[in-house]
Amino acid sequence: MAQSTLHGERRVVITGIGVVTSLGQDIATFWANILAGKSGVSRISCFDAGLYDCQIAGEIKDFVPTPFFKTPKDVRRCDRYTLLAMAGAKKAVADSGIQLPLENMNRFGILIGSGIGGLQTLEEQHTNLMQKGPSRLSPFMIPMMISNMASGMISMEFGARGPNMAVVSACSTATHSVGESFQIIRRNEADIMLAGGSEAAICPLGIGGFGAMKALSTRNDAPEKASRPFDKDRDGFVMGEGSGVLVIEELEHARKRGARIYCELAGYGNTADAHHMTSPSPHGEGAARCMRMALECASMNPTEVDYINAHGTSTSQGDICETEAIKTVFGDHARKLMVSSTKSMTGHLLGAAGSVEMAICAMALQEDKVPPTINLDNPDPECDLDYVPHTARDAKVNSIVNNSFGFGGHNATLVARKFV
Repeated sequence: MAQSTLHGERRVVITGIGVVTSLGQDIATFWANILAGKSGVSRISCFDAGLYDCQIAGEIKDFVPTPFFKTPKDVRRCDRYTLLAMAGAKKAVADSGIQLPLENMNRFGILIGSGIGGLQTLEEQHTNLMQKGPSRLSPFMIPMMISNMASGMISMEFGARGPNMAVVSACSTATHSVGESFQIIRRNEADIMLAGGSEAAICPLGIGGFGAMKALSTRNDAPEKASRPFDKDRDGFVMGEGSGVLVIEELEHARKRGARIYCELAGYGNTADAHHMTSPSPHGEGAARCMRMALECASMNPTEVDYINAHGTSTSQGDICETEAIKTVFGDHARKLMVSSTKSMTGHLLGAAGSVEMAICAMALQEDKVPPTINLDNPDPECDLDYVPHTARDAKVNSIVNNSFGFGGHNATLVARKFV
C-alpha cells in the first residue's frame, strides 16, 4: 500500500463534512450563517420549559430523520442523538464523494461519540417505569440509550468493518474522536474513518441538570444574545444539539480516488487536568499542555498558527483560563493570533462541539475567512486577545488550533493546516 509521509508519518486529510445544527443541516448553509454572525439560539419548543431557570437552547426545530433510514421502524428504534449522528454521517459520505463499498471495507472505521448519549430515551423510559411499571419498558431502551450505539449503527449502515468505538469525554468527545481517528490512520490501521460526535440533550433532564449546576445562561428574554464568550456580562453557556461528522482519510487513498481535500490534520493533543470535576485547572495549565502536545505532534512552532477556534463556552472561569493558556503557549504571538468562539452562534453542542468546530476550521482554511465571536459587546478585561468580535474577517489562514475541554478535566486539541 502506498504511504505518503511527512516526518515519516502517513499524512491524514479531511475529505468530507456533515453537519446537522440549529444554523443549518448542510455545510454550505451552516458556513454561510456562521460567516454572517447569525445565532441559532431561541426559546425551547420541544418541551414546556416555563418552570426552568434556563428556557433557551440551540434547538434544531426542523430535523426530519426518515430520509436517512431504511424504514420508519428503524427511526423509532433510535434515540435522537443517533438519528442526528446518522444524518451527519450520510451527509459527510455524500460530501466526500466516496463510492461504497470500498475494495477493502476492513479499512473503513467509525469513531463517533456522545458526551451524554440517549438522555431523552432514559427520561421517557423512566417515566414509563414509574407510571406504568416494568412491563412497559421498551426492549430497545438499553441499545437506544448507550453512547456507542451511533457508532455501531453507522458501521452497520455502511458495512464499515474497521476500527469502531465511541469516545465519551464530555465536551471533549468529538475532538478526541477526530484525534484518535487521525492516529488510527497514521498507525496504518485504517484508510478512512468517519469521526465526530452527536448530542441531543435538550430535554427536561438535560436542561434541568445543567441548570441545577448554575452552568446555563438565564438570559431568556434575549436568546440570541445569551451565548457571549469572553464578554464581561456572560452568565453561563447555552446548550445546543446536533452532530458533526468528518471523513478522515489517508492522503494517498484520497488522491487515488480524486477526492477534494479540505485541509490536512497535522497534530493532536490529549491531556488531563487532574484537578476538579467541573472547573479547569488554575491558569489553564492542562489546556496549555494539551496545545503544546498537539503542536509538537504536528512538528510546528506556535508562531505558525494563525487562528484558534476556542473552546470558549461563555462561562466565567473557562474563558479566562483558556485565555491564560493561550498566552502561556503562544507568548508574544498570542497578540497576533485570531481567536474566536463559534459557540456564540451555535450554543454548546457538548459531545458534538469539537467536530462541528473542526468543520468550521476546515472551511476557514479553505476560504481564508475567520468566523466571529458574536455578542462580544463588553470584553472582560481578563480576556484581552483578538476574539474577532461581531464580524467575520478575511485573513490568510494557513494553520489552525481547535480546542475542546470537558468536565472531568479532559482536554483535547487538534492542529490542522492548509493542504499543499
